[in-house]
Amino acid sequence: MTLTSDVPQKRFYFVDEVATELRRSEASIRWMIHTEQIKTGKIGGRVVVAAAEIDRIISEAFADAG
Repeated sequence: MTLTSDVPQKRFYFVDEVATELRRSEASIRWMIHTEQIKTGKIGGRVVVAAAEIDRIISEAFADAG
């Protein structure tokens, strides 16, 4: 039995996907983007967030909990 998945990891997320991943509303994610708490890029005119940026946000949240 292998624990690795054949499904490739996402490289980026759209705003609605970030909201789902972080269990926040889309409005709160857009506010975090506006206040530069989340770094974004654009692909095809759509705002995207790199998977590494989501990992950074989660890591920083737990770093302060220590």
